[in-house]
Amino acid sequence: MSATHLNVPVPVPADGDCAIRDICEFVGNKWSVLVVILLGQRVYRFNELHRSIEGISQRMLTLTLRKLARDGLVTRTPYATVPPRVDYQLTDLGRTLLEPLTALNTWAETHQSVIRAARRHHDATETPSGS
Repeated sequence: MSATHLNVPVPVPADGDCAIRDICEFVGNKWSVLVVILLGQRVYRFNELHRSIEGISQRMLTLTLRKLARDGLVTRTPYATVPPRVDYQLTDLGRTLLEPLTALNTWAETHQSVIRAARRHHDATETPSGS
């Protein structure tokens, strides 16, 4: 079976004009996915997001929000108040990600125990390298 049998274009471009590479980079970044999922629920302020995502540093959250805004997935709305207030929310484009991310989450939850069992089996039967 060839790659083209599945209607997959061959070869996949190595340059920055490859849609699937961009998406794999996004989905491979757990912080981006978590931020999008949270913002899919409601508008958040920076510190609310930071408190809601266990393990993310302020710097990483800032970088993630900047990237999501650059990609057109999140809007940043500053308010001239004391103290300063900034709201983050998904754009219409960002909301289109909720359905595939929800499907991916459902798949992961459905198959989590099977994948863990496969990992345990593999680890138990794997011969250490060099033997």
